[in-house]
Amino acid sequence: MSRLPVRLLTLPAVLATTLTVALAGAPAGADDASSGAAADQRSAVAADPVPDGEDDSLPHGRPRSPALEAAARAAVPNTRFEMPFPCGQEWTGTTRASHSPSPLSVDWNRPDDYGARVVAAASGVVTTAYSSVTGGYGKWVVIDHGGGETSLYAHLSAVAVKVGERVDQGQLIGQVGSTGNSTGPHLHFEERLNGSDMSPYFHGVKYTFGTTLASQNCVDVPMAGDMLGSTVTELVVFRRAPTAKFLIRRAHKPAKVIEYGTATDDPVLGDWDGNGRENIGVRNAATRTFSLLAGGKEQTIVFGSTKDKPVAGDWDGDGTWEVGVRRAAKAAFRLRDADGNVTVIPLGKPGDLPITGDWDGDGRTDLGVYDQATSTFTLRLVDSDSLVWTAQVPFGKPGDLPVVGDWDGNGKSDLGVWDPLTAVFSQRQAPSSTAAARQVTDIRFGRHR
Repeated sequence: MSRLPVRLLTLPAVLATTLTVALAGAPAGADDASSGAAADQRSAVAADPVPDGEDDSLPHGRPRSPALEAAARAAVPNTRFEMPFPCGQEWTGTTRASHSPSPLSVDWNRPDDYGARVVAAASGVVTTAYSSVTGGYGKWVVIDHGGGETSLYAHLSAVAVKVGERVDQGQLIGQVGSTGNSTGPHLHFEERLNGSDMSPYFHGVKYTFGTTLASQNCVDVPMAGDMLGSTVTELVVFRRAPTAKFLIRRAHKPAKVIEYGTATDDPVLGDWDGNGRENIGVRNAATRTFSLLAGGKEQTIVFGSTKDKPVAGDWDGDGTWEVGVRRAAKAAFRLRDADGNVTVIPLGKPGDLPITGDWDGDGRTDLGVYDQATSTFTLRLVDSDSLVWTAQVPFGKPGDLPVVGDWDGNGKSDLGVWDPLTAVFSQRQAPSSTAAARQVTDIRFGRHR
């Protein structure tokens, strides 16, 4: 039985410019956002100074700088934060004068919110990921967005990321809970500058406490695959929405759209039935389940851990693709074959983003990683003598997201990147993946952030 209905839609053609763990059944309880006597009682519990072990931004016991706090209060974030919830969900945020660590912290609530999914408000690197209750914040996550700006997510019931992992905006990072210094389910959220709370902004607008907002955390995720059976790879974006969409770019035609998955699923493409065309798929991190759609039929595979990121490829060259994951904490790929056997291959650093492609054109999928900070690809190849070697190829600019495809139809995968700020794919065409680029083609497709 299909997990979600699949519908084919059409959109207006996109102009292309060519330049060269689900938790449930939690007990009902009051939350930090309520009013009245219950709120007074919770304020008495939560109004203490930040407990030791709760704040990772300053050495324990060192007081916060009044100057830094004043600068943070007056700052407008450079990071374009979105609400820390999936696209379209409505949540109400509150605070109080005694709110710890400051009245600029937001307590988010909605009905039946225990176990609701929490996503990254912006892309960045995980610097804190406590999965056990260690203090007032309980289970909590901090993401570094650069320039001294961070976001904090506290009182979680489950944590879905690891320290050192690079997360994309809209990616699942945990679930709403009531751990630590909390008397009812809610998400405690902070936007910080140099460790001190800023006034929260969402979608470029300063938040008014006490109001209910619908999340606009509805980002596109860049992808590429031979979706139409041609020799040249098509550009694809996965749009995070209540019912997610794969948009497939077609030359001189409207984009082909397939609805499948949910906003917090991670997308994956692969030739699941061996017919020469790539198909769509998603992985639910909370359940560790791949759902792969081909020829109107869906297959499911449970594989990896809740914190892994999905990959896919033809690991043995038989024409049919299999799934795999990259485990950021170990900086290693775990590749599953058709019989369920697993091969572990270390590559890169924990913060690198995984990629796959056929770098040498031998019909077997190879592995790679992309360092988003230095905009450098590291490609792993196995030669005819079974010797393993790696090559580094700089391409793109810091903050770009990696994309791989056969842009020129020569049977070898080429490198590419997608700029989230402009929604422009830059395709690097060369005789081989490691050769000097002979041409770069820029194509605008998808929705910028």
